[in-house]
Amino acid sequence: MLELDSKTLTALRGLGLNNALLSRLASLRDTTGTWPARITEVHRDRYTITDAAGARSAGCVPELSRELQACGEALAVGDWVLVAEDDWIHQRVPPLNALSRRTPAGRLQALVANVDTALLVMGLDHDFNLARLDRYLLLTRAAGVASVVVLSKADQCDFVGQRMQRLRAHLAYSAAVEVLALDGTQPEARLQLVPWLSAGSTLVLLGSSGAGKSTLTNTLCGLALQDTGGVRADDSRGRHTTTARSLHRTPEGACIIDTPGLRGLALDADEADLAAGFDDVARLAPACRFRNCSHGNEPGCAVRDTLDPTRLKSFHKLQREAERGQMDLQQRREQLAEWKARSRGARERLASKRGGA
Repeated sequence: MLELDSKTLTALRGLGLNNALLSRLASLRDTTGTWPARITEVHRDRYTITDAAGARSAGCVPELSRELQACGEALAVGDWVLVAEDDWIHQRVPPLNALSRRTPAGRLQALVANVDTALLVMGLDHDFNLARLDRYLLLTRAAGVASVVVLSKADQCDFVGQRMQRLRAHLAYSAAVEVLALDGTQPEARLQLVPWLSAGSTLVLLGSSGAGKSTLTNTLCGLALQDTGGVRADDSRGRHTTTARSLHRTPEGACIIDTPGLRGLALDADEADLAAGFDDVARLAPACRFRNCSHGNEPGCAVRDTLDPTRLKSFHKLQREAERGQMDLQQRREQLAEWKARSRGARERLASKRGGA
C-alpha cells in the first residue's frame, strides 16, 4: 500500500486529492515505486502532471494506454495517476466522476475528471442560449456534478435583470441552480464565486467560445495565465483562443480547469441521464392524464401545460439524440431508410396534388 508523509499528503490535498480518491488509491494493485500526481494538461501522447514536487511532462506506459483504449476511455485533465521515477504513468486512479461527450465518429471523449463544481459560463450578449444551457446541465447532472450558471459580460448588457428572469422562468420547476451575473474582468467576480473556491475543490469552466471562460480563469487565479481574445460584433462568437484544457490554482487553493469552447456537445446520455438532467419533467409527468404520455400533443399533459416551451423543446431534442445513441448500426440504418421512405412519400403526394390541380 502506498504511504504518504504528512507534508506530501497536504500538498496533494491542495491539488484535490480528497478522502474518496485516497480510498480508491489504496485499493489499487502494487504501487511500489510510484506516487500520485494529477494531470493538469493533455498534449496528444504527453501529459503535464503536478505533484508535491511541482509540474513536469510525463508519458503513459503502453500497457495502460491499451487498457484504457480497450474500455473506450482515455486520460483527461483532472485525472489522478500513479507515476514512476522515470516520469511514466503506470496506473489511473478510478475517477469519482467524468464529463464526456460523443465525437462525430461516435467515440466517447473524456473532457475532464474528478470535478466538484461546473461553472456554466454563458454571455449576456448574443451568446445567451437556453437550449445550449440545457445541454450543459444534462451533461453535468448526469455525471453528478453540481452546477453554477455564470452569466458573464454583465458590464456590456443593459438587460441583465430581464435575462436573469427569463433564465429562472426557464428552470422554474427544475432543481434549484445558483445563477450569478458578473463582469469576469473585475476582482468582484472572485468575491461572488468564493463559496465554491474552497481549498482542494475542483471547478471546471464550460461554455461556448467567447463566453469569457479564460477571462474568468485569469481573474479567479489573479494572474494572466490564459490568452484571451475579442468576439465578433454580430454574433459574439469567439476565436477559440483557448485550444486545450488546463488546470490552474487559485489563491484560495481551489483548482480551476479552463476548457476551449465546444463546437458541438453530443451527449452520451440514456433514459436515466435524461431523468437526472430534466428532473422537472420527471417530477411533473405523474400528473399527466396518460401514463405513457410523451409530452407532445396528448390531452391532459401536465408537463406541456406547465413547463417553459423552450425547456420542453430541449427535452424532446435530447431525448431523440439519446434514443439514437442507444441504437446499434442496423437500427440506425433502418431508421434512416424509414425517414427516406417518408420523405419520398411526402414528395410524391405533393407532386400528385399539384398534378391534379
